Amino acid sequence: MPPLDPPEPLTQTSPFPSDSVGLVAPQRMAFDIPLELEGGKRLDAYELVYETYGTLNADRSNAILVCHALSGDHHAAGYHRPEDRKPGWWDVCIGPGKPFDTRKFFVVSLNNLGGCKGSTGPTSTNPATGKAYGPDFPIMTVGDWVNSQRRLGERLGIRQWAAVAGGSLGGMQVMQWSIHHSECVRHALVIAATPKLSAQNIAFNEVARQAILSDPDFHDGRYDEYGVVPRRGLMLARMLGHITYLSEDAMRERFGRELREGRIQFGFDVEFQVESYLRYQGTSFVDRFDANTYLLMTKALDYFDPAQEFGGNLPQAFATSQSQFLVVSFTSDWRFSSARSREIVNALMEVRKPVCYADIRSTQGHDDFLMPNPHYLHVLQAYMQRVAVEIGA
Repeated sequence: MPPLDPPEPLTQTSPFPSDSVGLVAPQRMAFDIPLELEGGKRLDAYELVYETYGTLNADRSNAILVCHALSGDHHAAGYHRPEDRKPGWWDVCIGPGKPFDTRKFFVVSLNNLGGCKGSTGPTSTNPATGKAYGPDFPIMTVGDWVNSQRRLGERLGIRQWAAVAGGSLGGMQVMQWSIHHSECVRHALVIAATPKLSAQNIAFNEVARQAILSDPDFHDGRYDEYGVVPRRGLMLARMLGHITYLSEDAMRERFGRELREGRIQFGFDVEFQVESYLRYQGTSFVDRFDANTYLLMTKALDYFDPAQEFGGNLPQAFATSQSQFLVVSFTSDWRFSSARSREIVNALMEVRKPVCYADIRSTQGHDDFLMPNPHYLHVLQAYMQRVAVEIGA
């Protein structure tokens, strides 16, 4: 078993909070055994980029796998440089004394295949052509991601994860783990997720994809060969998506109808603060995300339906699972509403699976799973303390 590359150590007085994991460095794992994909294609070789936080114990029983959402990546906690002021996307939950306490647990977070933050994806070089894969990169499914994650765990010597956790699209990956590889998952934490997308959610994704596909700079996904980026389409897709991640109350509280210049300009440029905010979100997203990756990720969302192979019967999908479950929803999340989480809970109860459920009173909408909501963090912490006791951490 090859030794793990340790995260980059702190060599100075830490400028970061005491409950931070501090400086971390991405790691890379190469795989040369072909990965057969659910869509009928395969990847002959690929790489996964990941980060680790905490220390793996002697019997390798304290590992937690973190699965990311649509625009997430491997950088879930800590900082890459001393001058960074924005930590990883789930830093609120990962670190000393936090729910995923790195004094007790070894946390692994990866960038999924098809991503654009280092793992093999559309921006990677296609060995068959010597050019970027672009639109030739195969469409991925949640099942494909979980199969690649399982290989990563095996290479790290982890036979069973103490917990697999994720929110939104990450929660879908957790469900896939608990259904198809439950012997490898002691606890499944499904947060702000849904057993399948509603027609409305598929419609949102389609409008976002059409914004990208109709951009003149998209060039059928081969924009890299033209030296351009479909900026406007990707910006619009992000703006649309971001609206669905926030609640009406959150937008009202943050922006109201506040005017940027203090008075109406009678034109079509930015006038309201909410317009300025959305344009900023769209513009910044273009600079850090790839359009082909966005298309792939939204399709994986659309396709996910674990009950389909069980005749549409969700309880039957969970019937043979050996995992224990925590399901968390948020009252202000209208994109993946609490009712959808209760579908998961009811299915688990019908087949007598151990499940805890918390519906968190919230105001921020779907993005609440990323926020420092005290009740939410208390629920996660209490559950993970139970996990720590089980494994003797």
